[in-house]
Amino acid sequence: MHPAGLAAAGTPRQRKWPSKRRTPVSQPGMADPHQLFDDTSSAQSRGYGAQRAPSGLGYPAPSASPQAAFLADPVSNMAMAYGSSLAAQGKELVDKNIDRFVPVTKLKYYFAVDTMYVGKKLGLLFFPYLHQDWEVQYQQDTPVAPRFDINAPDLYIPAMAFITYVLVAGLALGTQDRFSPDLLGLQASSALAWLTLEVLAILLSLYLVTVNTDLTTIDLVAFLGYKYVGMIGGVLMGLLFGKIGYYLVLGWCCVSIFVFMIRTLRLKILAEAAAEGVPVRGARNQLRMYLTMAVAAAQPLLMYWLTFHLVR
Repeated sequence: MHPAGLAAAGTPRQRKWPSKRRTPVSQPGMADPHQLFDDTSSAQSRGYGAQRAPSGLGYPAPSASPQAAFLADPVSNMAMAYGSSLAAQGKELVDKNIDRFVPVTKLKYYFAVDTMYVGKKLGLLFFPYLHQDWEVQYQQDTPVAPRFDINAPDLYIPAMAFITYVLVAGLALGTQDRFSPDLLGLQASSALAWLTLEVLAILLSLYLVTVNTDLTTIDLVAFLGYKYVGMIGGVLMGLLFGKIGYYLVLGWCCVSIFVFMIRTLRLKILAEAAAEGVPVRGARNQLRMYLTMAVAAAQPLLMYWLTFHLVR
């Protein structure tokens, strides 16, 4: 055998292992090492090209919003302050004009009621004969709220009574197959027209008689609006018991409102005589008494006029 063959047979053959050379793997956000040029199409999304913070850490600086930039402008701050002052002046002007034409602060006084006051006031309207003290209570020259004084006028009962009267009138017309929106509107407008005419007539009479009284226009609206309570009772009894029930209840309510108005307005219109405690005789005082009687007598007439056609 050839010596070269023996040497080849006695020498072990070396095995070739695969190379352990690592191939670089591209990571997200890093360029491909085999790529010749960087891809700058999405540089904004990866943060390339953004402004660097002055700290040098490599993070992009937060961009200021347009609102913050606007507020940081001194001119805009001055404009905002000027606009706020204009808005405050406008609100003050509107409040003054509204309070001049519509006394909101005074109206709050007339609606300062509670459940107990409403119940006692309704009892006083139906049974004024049992009441003795008709003086209005004052606290530091200011009348107390209606919820603390049953003799104080309020607008809650007249307002609710007027709305209820319109609804009851619609019910009465519906039971007679005469209901229509136009007729119901005519009923409400006629009641308001009579109330306005009453107030104007009383104010003119007080001016002609030269009465110095603390009776205001809102007080007149309140006192004249109490008659709607009796009108509601008369119409409801008429619907339930016919004309007999209507005339009985309405008659009672007419007498009650007459007594109520006499005893209430006597202290308002005849304030001078009531303050002195001595009846003052004279032509002027007689005119005041006649005016009080006329206002009280007009209430039953209007109660009948506004309700007699609703009961058949």
